[in-house]
Amino acid sequence: MKLFWREHIPLIIMVLLQLFLVLLVYRYDGYTDLRTALYAVFLGLCLLAAYMIYRYFSHRIFYERLSVPPTSLQDSVRKAESAAMSAALNELMESQYRHYQQELKSWERKQQEHLTFMNQWVHQMKTPLSVIELIVQEEDDPRFSSISEESDRLRRGLEMVLYMARLDTFEQDFHIEKISLRDLVKEVVHENKRYFIRSCVYPDIQVEAGLKVETDAKWLRFALQQLLTNAIKYSAGTRTKVSVAAYPQGREVILEVRDLGPGIPKQDLPRVFHPFFTGVNGRKFKESTGMGLYLVKQILERLNHTIVLESEAGTGTTARVVFPYGYLD
Repeated sequence: MKLFWREHIPLIIMVLLQLFLVLLVYRYDGYTDLRTALYAVFLGLCLLAAYMIYRYFSHRIFYERLSVPPTSLQDSVRKAESAAMSAALNELMESQYRHYQQELKSWERKQQEHLTFMNQWVHQMKTPLSVIELIVQEEDDPRFSSISEESDRLRRGLEMVLYMARLDTFEQDFHIEKISLRDLVKEVVHENKRYFIRSCVYPDIQVEAGLKVETDAKWLRFALQQLLTNAIKYSAGTRTKVSVAAYPQGREVILEVRDLGPGIPKQDLPRVFHPFFTGVNGRKFKESTGMGLYLVKQILERLNHTIVLESEAGTGTTARVVFPYGYLD
């Protein structure tokens, strides 16, 4: 209704000016019968009111569509009235909608092809990487330790690429079940044992054996892997411990990964979950990609878990994963 009146205010003003001019013509032309002049004005106002009523009811849906934003693309191409302006607008919207759908399908197809290529490429790279790791394990030459270190780095990078590619199809690739936190933590720590040794950092597991949570084991393992490798990377050479602890808190279960590294500067803390953000520490530690914590947050949010990061420069960092429900068998 407001849009209708805003559009027709200039028309109403113009008609009123015309009727006022009619009165002036009557007056200056010598007509002294005011009733005839007022009757002419009254007829003009009646015609204006009849036109406004017709205009409103013939374009009512048109104005409603313009006043209320559509909740979906389909709503923007609803059937309109037979009025010429409304019908023309509806045809234009339908044409734009068809073009948009075609463009969207084209980009979806390209994105799917890209994801398929990335998945295949990562799996193909894993085979020669496994062969390299097997050869390195069978050799006692200390020179192979560098190759082993680089192969671990490659494997972590390939896993990040793979999980990043799968993030958009997360709903099709997860399974919620009860898992033992202690078993999962021990598996992830064992997978990173060479990284611990090379970095002169020691794991400290403080998780009760019977503590269980409902989650997806594969995705949570990747998130914990990222938190643990970050803790090791930023604690390298300090000969300190990286603690992984879990404890119940009411109905919730808290999983903590704590290191005694350089910590995160206060100005960087609000942005650590942004993609590609590396901050001050990222410039010092060249391995930082700025994607690890971003992926962790995205994965945990999709699993209905929460991550909280506490840190202070010079005192280390604590990452807490909050599970809404936990069990202690």
